[in-house]
Amino acid sequence: MSGRKKPLVAVCRQIPEAGLKLLRTRCTVKLHSGDVLTARQLKAFVKGADAILTLLTDKVDAELLVAAGPQLKIIANYAVGFDNLDLEAIARQGLVATNTPGQLTDSVAEHSLALLLATSRRIVEADQFVRAGKYQQWEPLLFWGQPLLGRTLGLVGSGRIGAALGLIAHRGLRMRILYHDVCSCPDLERHAGASRVGLRELLRRSDVVSLHLPLLPSTRHLIGRAELALMKPESILINTARGPVVDETALTEALTEKRIFAAALDVFEHEPTIAAALRRLPNVVLTPHIASATRDAREQMSEMAARNILAVLSGKPAVNLIPLPKIT
Repeated sequence: MSGRKKPLVAVCRQIPEAGLKLLRTRCTVKLHSGDVLTARQLKAFVKGADAILTLLTDKVDAELLVAAGPQLKIIANYAVGFDNLDLEAIARQGLVATNTPGQLTDSVAEHSLALLLATSRRIVEADQFVRAGKYQQWEPLLFWGQPLLGRTLGLVGSGRIGAALGLIAHRGLRMRILYHDVCSCPDLERHAGASRVGLRELLRRSDVVSLHLPLLPSTRHLIGRAELALMKPESILINTARGPVVDETALTEALTEKRIFAAALDVFEHEPTIAAALRRLPNVVLTPHIASATRDAREQMSEMAARNILAVLSGKPAVNLIPLPKIT
């Protein structure tokens, strides 16, 4: 970053001040602090930027990269997932893309556990029941839930977050751990006695199924009618990964017909839109994509994104590179 003119960083949404403070020490920061920009607005906003700090709501495609201009060097995504980025287009432009892994592992694992407990013990239903003035007396049949101690947790995806949840559930609730992944997870097997199994076996055997995998063409609607039909009637589905991994129409049908006990979703297929039929169901817990929403996690994510930008603009390698496809 030599010369008198500071590089321009376009930050597409308000992020914690920690990252912005880092960027401002060496860059000019152009910050959009309002609602999500439309595609047209986003193209105008990033024009002339040397770096763009995007959020998962910002779609980065070839047109956006061209709109930014030839001086653009890096797309820093403020998220672990990067399904909002057209990686082939980024590679064709010779740019760098980064994400923010690791910093939100514990936060998302904790939120997954919170959803698991809330659904199994019907906490949200019971809270609404009390607030509505319906609680009159103790009743032996009121709000029966599902026990977790010693039950089986199936992890679809055993990366940082899935493995962290598996360890918490095994150590705290003595849950048996199954996992399905393209790669084995020796640490999870060693420390939680986890067994790697096929998806169908995991769905059949698990009392709780928790999703922790990226959104790829191969994982879109990974959990649909056929998969839900394999689950136990008393089982619970948790999704803190990406919404389109689950076919929400099929899930709504399964919950309505009580073919599974409950579900908890922090992400949605057509986010932020949530189908009215799903919102009306009492046996689903819904949170607004807040699994990583702790002060520590979000501040660390902002600092990581900023450090990646500063490194690339200084001619140094970024720490958290997203692998890009080879362009022939």
